[in-house]
Amino acid sequence: MTNFSHERYCSEIINQTDLLRAAIRGADLSTMVPTCPEWTLAQLLLHVSSAHRGIAELVRNRVTEFVVPEGDVSGVEGAENFDADALDAWLAEGAEMVSKTLLEAGPDVHVWTFGEPRTAFWARRMVHETVMHRADAFAAVGADFTVDAAVAADCLDEWLTIVTSPQAVAYKPVYGELPGPGRTLHLHATDTAPELNAEWFIDATGTPITWRRSHEKAAVAVRGPMTELLRVMYRRSPADTPGVEVIGDRAVLDHWLERASF
Repeated sequence: MTNFSHERYCSEIINQTDLLRAAIRGADLSTMVPTCPEWTLAQLLLHVSSAHRGIAELVRNRVTEFVVPEGDVSGVEGAENFDADALDAWLAEGAEMVSKTLLEAGPDVHVWTFGEPRTAFWARRMVHETVMHRADAFAAVGADFTVDAAVAADCLDEWLTIVTSPQAVAYKPVYGELPGPGRTLHLHATDTAPELNAEWFIDATGTPITWRRSHEKAAVAVRGPMTELLRVMYRRSPADTPGVEVIGDRAVLDHWLERASF
């Protein structure tokens, strides 16, 4: 289940990439990224556009089984030597490439994914891949990161869908350690319109883990602005970030955050 149309996801890939490009103009690309400490800003941007191009290639070739890539994604060769202007243009080109490829394919083409094997999965995934790495880039350049509340809520929906899927558990066995007695979480965005229903209940007391948009009592509750709630759950900000409130059993939250990484 997705919250936006396929066309909206395809256009949002370009929108989020444009916001990323605007933020890093004039930045020192050798700056280390605090939320991805092994990467420079240039390496982060290479990763984003390589992901865009890789998924465009996967969809174009109608790949239906997971395979370990042999060498670089087509079009990536030499990108590590780009200057700032060339890298900016390359980012724009990659976003346009994946957006166009997904739009032309439509949402229902059968391809390999971490979940339901449809191209709709990758349109949504590329939006939120870009959103969260935009957060990383903003942290590196010291800019204030914000994201549309509906996009942020969908980003959290998608993350919960992925981390609780059998395919993801098979791919990353540590997700299998998330369930356990008494492990329930409630997430509550405090700055969104009521109609967005930006509250989540995660029941990790057994297998499979389930979640729903709901206001329910849990072992631990995390409350804060939608953007900060998203960053905490994606491990981009600590749970004790100013403006974020943790109520209840902090150990339940810590257990989740230590294992729910992508």
